[in-house]
Amino acid sequence: MSKKVLITGANGGFGKLTVHTLLADGHQVVASMRDIAQRNKDQAAELESKGAKVVEIDVTNDASVDAGVAKAIELLGGLDVVINNAGVGVMGMQEHFTPEDFKRLFDINVFGVQRVNRAAIPHMRKKGSGLLIYVSSLLGRITLPFYGPYNASKWALEALAENYRIELSGFGVDNCIVEPGGFPTSFFGNLMLPSDHSRNESYGEFMNAPQQSAEGFGEALAANPAQNPQLVADAIQQLIGTKAGERPFRTVVDKMGMGDPIVGYNQQLEQVTHGIFGAFGMSDMLNLKS
Repeated sequence: MSKKVLITGANGGFGKLTVHTLLADGHQVVASMRDIAQRNKDQAAELESKGAKVVEIDVTNDASVDAGVAKAIELLGGLDVVINNAGVGVMGMQEHFTPEDFKRLFDINVFGVQRVNRAAIPHMRKKGSGLLIYVSSLLGRITLPFYGPYNASKWALEALAENYRIELSGFGVDNCIVEPGGFPTSFFGNLMLPSDHSRNESYGEFMNAPQQSAEGFGEALAANPAQNPQLVADAIQQLIGTKAGERPFRTVVDKMGMGDPIVGYNQQLEQVTHGIFGAFGMSDMLNLKS
């Protein structure tokens, strides 16, 4: 059944692939991005030529989000699914990222999601159904060196999704997290670097470790063509196509060897969560009312 879908960060990476995949599956899609008139003009035109409607949304700006979500609802004649895909990664020593760096990152990866959700949820609650999808990361479950602020933002995103899952279940609004591993997309070409370089020398040769790590991971990706970013778009498509109440809360997407242990970790956390909610008499809040 065709769904009315809004996706953020649709100008590249998982976002663009997901738009193409959902359009081919017969869904109506509003693809949102920043700077449609200039920087992303070509990307917007490409998606429009495939049948998407394109709306300007800067997830760091309240007014832009409110206006963009309202426009998406108008263009689609409603809204069934929101895909929170917009995000940015980092590379570098965590100590060298300033508080302002952290604020800028969280403004996109966490606060941006909260802005979009707050704009879309009232419409979903009113009609008693909807699906919020969060594009997180395996680094929202474990940490690796040199991605510290990104780790922190994705851990925060996962907690945000956990709470929305619980608080919106009674209104028929479903919440699902997609956790990709590292994939060869434009994401890695737009990483945020630390703005403070005054401490570099005190790290000695270890200052080369982030770049060496990135190069090593790039080589590993090149040697593993199975790590195809289309897998992430397909996972999102499958969640949308699954009946409400039957969707998994977390979906791991990875062919590099990190994903399988995270699946077990997620299953264990789900058991712990159900146990705690059962002990407090709140188990019903984990079940979607449809």
